[in-house]
Amino acid sequence: MALALALAARGKGFTSPNPCVGAVVVKNGEVVGRGWHRAYGAAHAEVMAIDDAGTAAKDADLFVTLEPCNHFGKTPPCTHKILAAGIRRVVAACPDPNPKAAGGLSFLSQNGVEVGCGLLQDQAETLIEDFLWYVRHRTPFVILKCAATLDGRIATSTGESQWITCEQSRAFGHKIRGQVDAILVGSGTLHADNPSLTCRIPGKNSQDPARVILDTRLTICEDANVIQQASTAPTIVVTGPDVPLEKKDRLLRKNVQVLEIGLKNNRLDLCQLMVKLGKLSMTSLLVEGGGTVAASALSAGIVNKLVYFVAPRLMGGSDGKAVFEGKGAEKLTDAVTLEQMTVTRVGQDILVQGYVKRADRLSKNHFGR
Repeated sequence: MALALALAARGKGFTSPNPCVGAVVVKNGEVVGRGWHRAYGAAHAEVMAIDDAGTAAKDADLFVTLEPCNHFGKTPPCTHKILAAGIRRVVAACPDPNPKAAGGLSFLSQNGVEVGCGLLQDQAETLIEDFLWYVRHRTPFVILKCAATLDGRIATSTGESQWITCEQSRAFGHKIRGQVDAILVGSGTLHADNPSLTCRIPGKNSQDPARVILDTRLTICEDANVIQQASTAPTIVVTGPDVPLEKKDRLLRKNVQVLEIGLKNNRLDLCQLMVKLGKLSMTSLLVEGGGTVAASALSAGIVNKLVYFVAPRLMGGSDGKAVFEGKGAEKLTDAVTLEQMTVTRVGQDILVQGYVKRADRLSKNHFGR
Protein backbone atom coordinates (compact mmCIF):
# COMPACT_ATOMS: atom_id res chain seq x y z
CA MET A 1 0.00 0.00 0.00
CA ALA A 2 2.92 2.34 0.69
CA LEU A 3 4.05 1.78 -2.90
CA ALA A 4 0.51 2.47 -4.15
CA LEU A 5 0.49 5.76 -2.23
CA ALA A 6 3.83 6.76 -3.75
CA LEU A 7 2.45 6.01 -7.21
CA ALA A 8 -0.74 7.98 -6.48
CA ALA A 9 1.31 11.05 -5.54
CA ARG A 10 2.69 11.16 -9.09
CA GLY A 11 -0.74 12.16 -10.33
CA LYS A 12 -1.25 14.95 -7.79
CA GLY A 13 -2.19 18.11 -9.67
CA PHE A 14 -3.18 16.38 -12.91
CA THR A 15 -6.36 14.46 -12.06
CA SER A 16 -8.76 17.09 -10.66
CA PRO A 17 -11.67 17.02 -10.14
CA ASN A 18 -10.88 13.32 -9.72
CA PRO A 19 -8.60 12.26 -6.85
CA CYS A 20 -5.10 10.94 -7.42
CA VAL A 21 -5.05 7.16 -6.95
CA GLY A 22 -2.37 4.48 -7.05
CA ALA A 23 -2.65 0.70 -7.35
CA VAL A 24 -0.34 -2.30 -7.07
CA VAL A 25 -0.97 -5.92 -8.09
CA VAL A 26 0.81 -8.49 -5.89
CA LYS A 27 1.12 -12.23 -6.54
CA ASN A 28 2.99 -14.72 -4.36
CA GLY A 29 4.53 -11.83 -2.44
CA GLU A 30 5.90 -10.06 -5.52
CA VAL A 31 4.74 -6.88 -7.24
CA VAL A 32 3.62 -7.81 -10.75
CA GLY A 33 1.70 -4.66 -11.74
CA ARG A 34 1.77 -0.95 -10.96
CA GLY A 35 -0.40 1.95 -12.02
CA TRP A 36 -1.69 5.39 -11.12
CA HIS A 37 -4.34 7.77 -12.37
CA ARG A 38 -2.29 10.06 -14.61
CA ALA A 39 -4.85 12.64 -15.75
CA TYR A 40 -8.54 13.46 -15.64
CA GLY A 41 -10.31 11.30 -18.23
CA ALA A 42 -7.41 8.85 -18.47
CA ALA A 43 -7.49 5.23 -17.29
CA HIS A 44 -7.85 4.72 -13.55
CA ALA A 45 -5.04 3.33 -11.41
CA GLU A 46 -6.59 -0.15 -11.09
CA VAL A 47 -6.86 -0.49 -14.87
CA MET A 48 -3.25 0.62 -15.36
CA ALA A 49 -1.97 -1.80 -12.71
CA ILE A 50 -3.97 -4.77 -14.00
CA ASP A 51 -2.88 -4.12 -17.59
CA ASP A 52 0.70 -3.87 -16.35
CA ALA A 53 0.35 -7.25 -14.62
CA GLY A 54 -1.19 -8.93 -17.64
CA THR A 55 -2.05 -12.61 -17.10
CA ALA A 56 -0.29 -12.52 -13.72
CA ALA A 57 -3.29 -10.61 -12.37
CA LYS A 58 -5.33 -13.81 -12.12
CA ASP A 59 -5.67 -14.92 -8.49
CA ALA A 60 -3.52 -11.95 -7.39
CA ASP A 61 -4.11 -9.27 -4.75
CA LEU A 62 -4.83 -5.65 -5.66
CA PHE A 63 -3.82 -2.85 -3.28
CA VAL A 64 -5.43 0.49 -4.15
CA THR A 65 -5.43 3.82 -2.32
CA LEU A 66 -9.14 4.48 -2.86
CA GLU A 67 -12.13 2.18 -3.11
CA PRO A 68 -12.55 1.09 -6.77
CA CYS A 69 -15.30 2.94 -8.59
CA ASN A 70 -18.51 1.13 -9.47
CA HIS A 71 -20.05 3.48 -12.03
CA PHE A 72 -19.70 4.61 -15.64
CA GLY A 73 -18.04 8.04 -15.81
CA LYS A 74 -15.30 9.13 -18.18
CA THR A 75 -14.20 5.47 -18.02
CA PRO A 76 -15.98 2.16 -17.30
CA PRO A 77 -16.24 0.87 -13.70
CA CYS A 78 -12.97 -0.42 -12.28
CA THR A 79 -14.90 -3.17 -10.51
CA HIS A 80 -15.71 -4.77 -13.87
CA LYS A 81 -12.04 -4.73 -14.86
CA ILE A 82 -11.10 -6.33 -11.54
CA LEU A 83 -13.60 -9.16 -11.96
CA ALA A 84 -12.60 -9.79 -15.57
CA ALA A 85 -8.92 -10.01 -14.56
CA GLY A 86 -9.61 -12.66 -11.93
CA ILE A 87 -8.26 -10.65 -8.99
CA ARG A 88 -8.88 -12.69 -5.81
CA ARG A 89 -8.52 -9.97 -3.17
CA VAL A 90 -8.81 -6.16 -3.12
CA VAL A 91 -7.50 -4.03 -0.27
CA ALA A 92 -8.36 -0.31 -0.34
CA ALA A 93 -6.82 2.35 1.88
CA CYS A 94 -10.01 4.39 2.22
CA PRO A 95 -13.64 4.28 1.08
CA ASP A 96 -14.85 6.55 -1.69
CA PRO A 97 -17.06 9.33 -0.25
CA ASN A 98 -18.50 10.15 -3.67
CA PRO A 99 -22.00 8.58 -3.74
CA LYS A 100 -21.79 8.23 -7.52
CA ALA A 101 -18.64 6.11 -7.33
CA ALA A 102 -19.00 4.36 -3.97
CA GLY A 103 -20.07 0.76 -3.47
CA GLY A 104 -17.20 -0.85 -5.31
CA LEU A 105 -16.01 -2.99 -2.42
CA SER A 106 -19.52 -4.18 -1.68
CA PHE A 107 -20.06 -5.08 -5.34
CA LEU A 108 -16.79 -7.02 -5.47
CA SER A 109 -17.60 -8.87 -2.25
CA GLN A 110 -20.98 -9.88 -3.64
CA ASN A 111 -19.17 -11.30 -6.65
CA GLY A 112 -16.77 -13.49 -4.71
CA VAL A 113 -13.78 -11.17 -4.29
CA GLU A 114 -12.22 -10.92 -0.83
CA VAL A 115 -12.13 -7.26 0.22
CA GLY A 116 -10.60 -5.12 2.95
CA CYS A 117 -10.40 -1.40 3.71
CA GLY A 118 -8.48 0.88 6.06
CA LEU A 119 -4.83 0.01 5.44
CA LEU A 120 -2.77 3.25 5.73
CA GLN A 121 -6.05 5.16 5.65
CA ASP A 122 -4.74 8.34 7.29
CA GLN A 123 -1.93 8.69 4.74
CA ALA A 124 -4.31 8.01 1.87
CA GLU A 125 -6.86 10.56 3.06
CA THR A 126 -4.19 13.21 3.58
CA LEU A 127 -3.10 12.71 -0.03
CA ILE A 128 -6.62 13.39 -1.31
CA GLU A 129 -7.79 15.79 1.41
CA ASP A 130 -8.89 18.34 -1.19
CA PHE A 131 -11.07 15.79 -2.98
CA LEU A 132 -12.63 14.55 0.26
CA TRP A 133 -13.48 18.10 1.33
CA TYR A 134 -14.90 19.03 -2.06
CA VAL A 135 -17.15 15.96 -2.26
CA ARG A 136 -18.67 16.74 1.11
CA HIS A 137 -18.90 20.53 0.88
CA ARG A 138 -18.81 21.38 -2.86
CA THR A 139 -16.32 24.17 -2.19
CA PRO A 140 -12.54 24.16 -2.67
CA PHE A 141 -10.15 22.94 0.01
CA VAL A 142 -8.29 26.16 0.85
CA ILE A 143 -4.59 26.34 1.68
CA LEU A 144 -3.27 29.64 3.02
CA LYS A 145 0.46 30.06 2.39
CA CYS A 146 2.46 32.67 4.29
CA ALA A 147 6.15 33.51 4.29
CA ALA A 148 7.45 35.83 7.00
CA THR A 149 10.38 36.86 9.12
CA LEU A 150 10.69 35.73 12.73
CA ASP A 151 8.99 38.95 13.80
CA GLY A 152 6.02 38.35 11.50
CA ARG A 153 6.75 40.65 8.57
CA ILE A 154 6.22 39.84 4.91
CA ALA A 155 7.85 43.00 3.53
CA THR A 156 9.78 46.06 4.63
CA SER A 157 8.10 49.42 5.16
CA THR A 158 8.99 50.26 1.52
CA GLY A 159 7.35 47.07 0.26
CA GLU A 160 10.51 45.05 -0.48
CA SER A 161 9.79 41.34 -0.07
CA GLN A 162 11.95 39.43 -2.57
CA TRP A 163 13.18 37.26 -1.14
CA ILE A 164 12.37 36.70 2.54
CA THR A 165 12.53 32.91 2.35
CA CYS A 166 15.22 30.69 0.87
CA GLU A 167 15.28 29.05 -2.55
CA GLN A 168 14.17 25.67 -1.18
CA SER A 169 11.10 27.23 0.43
CA ARG A 170 10.17 28.97 -2.80
CA ALA A 171 10.53 25.66 -4.66
CA PHE A 172 8.23 24.05 -2.11
CA GLY A 173 5.71 26.81 -2.81
CA HIS A 174 5.82 26.09 -6.54
CA LYS A 175 5.26 22.41 -5.81
CA ILE A 176 2.04 23.34 -4.01
CA ARG A 177 1.02 25.52 -6.97
CA GLY A 178 1.39 22.51 -9.22
CA GLN A 179 -0.94 20.47 -7.02
CA VAL A 180 -3.90 22.85 -6.70
CA ASP A 181 -6.63 23.88 -9.11
CA ALA A 182 -6.30 27.61 -8.51
CA ILE A 183 -4.17 30.27 -6.85
CA LEU A 184 -5.62 33.47 -5.39
CA VAL A 185 -4.08 36.88 -4.76
CA GLY A 186 -5.45 40.36 -4.22
CA SER A 187 -5.13 43.42 -6.42
CA GLY A 188 -2.57 44.85 -3.99
CA THR A 189 -0.15 41.99 -4.69
CA LEU A 190 -0.93 42.25 -8.38
CA HIS A 191 -0.05 45.93 -8.59
CA ALA A 192 2.99 45.70 -6.31
CA ASP A 193 4.66 42.59 -7.77
CA ASN A 194 2.98 41.95 -11.15
CA PRO A 195 3.32 38.19 -10.54
CA SER A 196 2.93 35.49 -13.18
CA LEU A 197 1.28 33.01 -10.77
CA THR A 198 2.52 30.03 -12.77
CA CYS A 199 4.08 26.80 -11.58
CA ARG A 200 7.81 26.68 -12.29
CA ILE A 201 9.57 23.45 -11.31
CA PRO A 202 12.82 22.98 -13.27
CA GLY A 203 13.11 19.59 -14.94
CA LYS A 204 9.60 18.45 -14.01
CA ASN A 205 6.33 18.37 -15.88
CA SER A 206 3.87 20.61 -14.07
CA GLN A 207 0.49 22.19 -14.59
CA ASP A 208 -0.37 25.83 -13.95
CA PRO A 209 -3.24 26.58 -11.58
CA ALA A 210 -6.05 28.90 -12.60
CA ARG A 211 -5.14 32.46 -11.57
CA VAL A 212 -7.83 34.10 -9.40
CA ILE A 213 -7.46 37.83 -8.75
CA LEU A 214 -9.52 39.70 -6.15
CA ASP A 215 -10.15 43.11 -7.70
CA THR A 216 -13.21 44.83 -6.26
CA ARG A 217 -13.14 47.83 -8.63
CA LEU A 218 -11.57 46.15 -11.68
CA THR A 219 -8.30 48.06 -11.44
CA ILE A 220 -6.17 45.36 -13.07
CA CYS A 221 -3.72 46.57 -15.73
CA GLU A 222 -4.58 45.11 -19.10
CA ASP A 223 -0.95 44.21 -19.77
CA ALA A 224 -0.43 42.48 -16.40
CA ASN A 225 1.58 39.26 -16.46
CA VAL A 226 -1.41 37.18 -15.37
CA ILE A 227 -3.18 38.30 -18.55
CA GLN A 228 -0.22 37.96 -20.91
CA GLN A 229 0.78 34.44 -19.80
CA ALA A 230 1.08 31.76 -22.45
CA SER A 231 -0.69 29.25 -20.23
CA THR A 232 -3.60 26.87 -20.69
CA ALA A 233 -4.87 27.80 -17.22
CA PRO A 234 -7.45 30.59 -17.14
CA THR A 235 -7.18 33.96 -15.46
CA ILE A 236 -10.27 34.82 -13.42
CA VAL A 237 -10.75 38.38 -12.15
CA VAL A 238 -13.21 38.49 -9.27
CA THR A 239 -14.87 41.87 -8.99
CA GLY A 240 -17.79 43.57 -7.35
CA PRO A 241 -20.94 45.13 -8.78
CA ASP A 242 -21.06 48.31 -10.86
CA VAL A 243 -17.63 48.00 -12.48
CA PRO A 244 -16.82 49.78 -15.79
CA LEU A 245 -18.48 47.77 -18.55
CA GLU A 246 -16.01 48.91 -21.21
CA LYS A 247 -13.06 47.57 -19.25
CA LYS A 248 -14.90 44.37 -18.51
CA ASP A 249 -15.51 43.89 -22.24
CA ARG A 250 -11.85 44.52 -23.04
CA LEU A 251 -10.77 41.92 -20.50
CA LEU A 252 -13.23 39.40 -21.89
CA ARG A 253 -11.75 39.94 -25.35
CA LYS A 254 -8.34 39.06 -23.84
CA ASN A 255 -9.80 35.70 -22.69
CA VAL A 256 -9.95 36.86 -19.09
CA GLN A 257 -12.93 35.52 -17.16
CA VAL A 258 -14.67 38.19 -15.08
CA LEU A 259 -16.60 36.86 -12.11
CA GLU A 260 -18.90 39.28 -10.32
CA ILE A 261 -19.82 38.61 -6.70
CA GLY A 262 -21.42 40.57 -3.89
CA LEU A 263 -19.73 42.59 -1.18
CA LYS A 264 -19.65 41.99 2.55
CA ASN A 265 -18.38 44.81 4.78
CA ASN A 266 -17.21 46.59 1.63
CA ARG A 267 -15.03 43.63 0.62
CA LEU A 268 -15.63 40.82 -1.83
CA ASP A 269 -17.64 38.05 -0.18
CA LEU A 270 -15.14 35.18 -0.06
CA CYS A 271 -17.71 32.63 1.09
CA GLN A 272 -19.80 33.41 -1.97
CA LEU A 273 -16.66 33.11 -4.10
CA MET A 274 -15.94 29.62 -2.74
CA VAL A 275 -19.40 28.47 -3.80
CA LYS A 276 -18.87 29.87 -7.29
CA LEU A 277 -15.43 28.28 -7.61
CA GLY A 278 -16.91 25.00 -6.44
CA LYS A 279 -19.46 25.18 -9.25
CA LEU A 280 -16.49 25.52 -11.61
CA SER A 281 -15.27 22.12 -10.29
CA MET A 282 -12.30 23.64 -8.48
CA THR A 283 -11.47 21.27 -5.64
CA SER A 284 -8.47 23.14 -4.20
CA LEU A 285 -7.33 26.73 -3.85
CA LEU A 286 -4.01 28.21 -2.73
CA VAL A 287 -4.22 31.70 -1.18
CA GLU A 288 -0.97 33.60 -1.66
CA GLY A 289 -2.16 37.14 -1.16
CA GLY A 290 -0.74 39.84 1.07
CA GLY A 291 -1.70 40.70 4.62
CA THR A 292 -5.17 41.99 3.81
CA VAL A 293 -6.17 38.97 1.74
CA ALA A 294 -4.68 36.54 4.28
CA ALA A 295 -6.59 38.18 7.12
CA SER A 296 -9.80 38.29 5.07
CA ALA A 297 -9.51 34.58 4.25
CA LEU A 298 -9.12 33.68 7.92
CA SER A 299 -11.91 36.02 8.98
CA ALA A 300 -14.27 34.56 6.39
CA GLY A 301 -13.61 31.07 7.73
CA ILE A 302 -12.66 29.61 4.35
CA VAL A 303 -9.15 28.40 5.27
CA ASN A 304 -8.63 24.67 5.82
CA LYS A 305 -4.87 24.41 6.01
CA LEU A 306 -2.04 26.80 6.86
CA VAL A 307 1.41 26.52 5.29
CA TYR A 308 3.65 29.03 7.08
CA PHE A 309 7.32 29.57 6.25
CA VAL A 310 9.41 31.38 8.85
CA ALA A 311 12.76 32.81 7.72
CA PRO A 312 15.67 33.46 10.11
CA ARG A 313 15.42 37.23 9.67
CA LEU A 314 14.25 40.13 11.83
CA MET A 315 12.92 43.40 10.46
CA GLY A 316 13.56 44.87 13.88
CA GLY A 317 10.68 47.32 13.93
CA SER A 318 6.93 47.72 13.71
CA ASP A 319 6.80 49.56 10.39
CA GLY A 320 7.12 46.53 8.10
CA LYS A 321 4.11 44.87 6.47
CA ALA A 322 2.48 42.30 8.73
CA VAL A 323 1.44 38.77 7.77
CA PHE A 324 -2.14 39.66 8.66
CA GLU A 325 -3.42 43.22 8.35
CA GLY A 326 -6.56 44.79 9.71
CA LYS A 327 -8.58 44.16 12.84
CA GLY A 328 -7.88 40.86 14.57
CA ALA A 329 -9.43 38.92 17.44
CA GLU A 330 -10.17 40.91 20.59
CA LYS A 331 -10.14 37.82 22.81
CA LEU A 332 -7.86 34.81 22.84
CA THR A 333 -10.93 32.60 22.72
CA ASP A 334 -11.72 34.12 19.31
CA ALA A 335 -8.26 33.43 17.89
CA VAL A 336 -7.88 30.91 15.07
CA THR A 337 -6.65 27.60 16.46
CA LEU A 338 -4.55 25.08 14.55
CA GLU A 339 -4.52 21.33 15.03
CA GLN A 340 -2.44 18.42 13.71
CA MET A 341 0.54 20.72 13.41
CA THR A 342 3.92 19.71 12.01
CA VAL A 343 7.18 21.63 12.09
CA THR A 344 9.97 20.84 9.61
CA ARG A 345 13.13 22.42 8.28
CA VAL A 346 13.22 23.58 4.65
CA GLY A 347 16.67 24.86 3.78
CA GLN A 348 17.41 27.59 6.31
CA ASP A 349 13.70 28.21 6.97
CA ILE A 350 11.17 26.61 9.30
CA LEU A 351 7.92 25.29 7.82
CA VAL A 352 4.88 25.15 10.09
CA GLN A 353 1.81 23.35 8.78
CA GLY A 354 -1.52 22.80 10.46
CA TYR A 355 -5.25 22.54 9.94
CA VAL A 356 -7.65 25.23 11.06
CA LYS A 357 -9.91 23.92 13.79
CA ARG A 358 -13.42 24.31 12.46
CA ALA A 359 -16.89 23.81 13.89
CA ASP A 360 -17.88 21.73 10.85
CA ARG A 361 -15.32 19.01 11.55
CA LEU A 362 -17.27 15.87 12.30
CA SER A 363 -14.52 14.30 14.38
CA LYS A 364 -11.01 14.85 15.64
CA ASN A 365 -9.41 14.83 12.22
CA HIS A 366 -9.75 17.23 9.33
CA PHE A 367 -11.50 14.86 6.95
CA GLY A 368 -14.84 14.81 8.74
CA ARG A 369 -14.91 11.02 9.19
